[in-house]
Amino acid sequence: MAGVAALGFLIMLEIAARRYGLPGPITNQVQEVIFAPKSGPLLYASMALMMVVLTWRQRFIAAGAAIGIDVVFSLVRWAVDARTTHGQPFGNGALWVILGCAVIAVTRRTGRERVLLLKGVGLALLLVAGRKTGDTWLLVTSKTRPAVLDQYVATADHALGNPSWPAGRIVEATGPIGFNFLDIVYGQLAVAAVVVALYQLRNVAVERRFPRHHLVRTFLAIGLLGPAIYMIFPVVGPVFAYGTGAEHWAAVSLWAQTPPSGHWAAADLWPETLPPITTPHHMPFDEITPRNCMPSLHTAWATAIFVHSRTGPRILRYAGTFWLIATLCATLGFGYHYGADLIAGAVFALTIEGALRAHDHGWDRSGIQLVAYGAAVFAALLVSYRYLPMEMARHQWVSGPLLILAMTSVIYGYVRTTKLWESKPAPARQPESQLELA
Repeated sequence: MAGVAALGFLIMLEIAARRYGLPGPITNQVQEVIFAPKSGPLLYASMALMMVVLTWRQRFIAAGAAIGIDVVFSLVRWAVDARTTHGQPFGNGALWVILGCAVIAVTRRTGRERVLLLKGVGLALLLVAGRKTGDTWLLVTSKTRPAVLDQYVATADHALGNPSWPAGRIVEATGPIGFNFLDIVYGQLAVAAVVVALYQLRNVAVERRFPRHHLVRTFLAIGLLGPAIYMIFPVVGPVFAYGTGAEHWAAVSLWAQTPPSGHWAAADLWPETLPPITTPHHMPFDEITPRNCMPSLHTAWATAIFVHSRTGPRILRYAGTFWLIATLCATLGFGYHYGADLIAGAVFALTIEGALRAHDHGWDRSGIQLVAYGAAVFAALLVSYRYLPMEMARHQWVSGPLLILAMTSVIYGYVRTTKLWESKPAPARQPESQLELA
């Protein structure tokens, strides 16, 4: 049922993208079998995720095959002078190995071994499809939401001191090195998630089963539900609404930038001058820039990575903490998000994580209360940003601490409830009755 639902969702997004004359997630994924992939590291990370079900010998063979296929692809592209300006020169080999393992599972495996290998392949393809689905979602938001609510969020963000403005000046001061370092951290968040997930799934090959809950589930759930909020609350971010857009970083960025959008901005203020406190209005924007700010899904994903890394060794905990801090610095410093987005993103992540863990543990009273409270706080944040921005800006010494308190209360509720669950393990499933011979 989950597979059929996922396929139906992908087909729906494919049709939606086709309506705007662009390829959808299925077409983009099929193209990467031959053409240069958009994200080679993600494909190799997905292959690593699949290899948790393989033995060490099979892992070496799979990795060697992926690298060999990529070398062949590179030689062919070099021979025919095929440029990879819109993609990366590696990653096809990883996708070929993933698809090859799916064929092996169907044709050469039986019983539990077939199911386990197909689960590994499915997990890898879900991570890749999640990236393609997100790209199509962003396209849909830019095409279907011509007006954005940035003025409302920027006004409400006065309660937090408009942190994106000073963060932007700090990133500017670090120059190309600081910007591109944060850009790598920001762009490879899925790879960091795979590293944590590999630790959580390290015993799958031995135990021949997956754990009940792991990071990939939360990561995919956040990516699936988050864009729906984009449609309800479309926001493009301070660098676009109050600056020159991606053109602001063109002089220091190593990567390709989106077309200029400065003529759509309300004013050229970011990051030097704070926006004035005036009555906010809807403002039109282009049909290219994604409305992907509210909530900040990068913050949500980084929060999930941080939470799941807490059960790992010290180096993994340090890495989870670093990725969370660096992601928060990038989201604010690049001008992609307001401070209000980050608070909403953290609450959003903990609510989804709590719901998934409550489902695995059993929906007891504490689990229902945690999820209901997190959802209520998230809804209250959105309502306050939309309908109370002027009051929040005028009384920032009250509204600012209240926003922090609301987020902190969700964090406290999550920590308290999950610790309670850890002290009381979930009831074991009753074994199925079996016929016995007398």
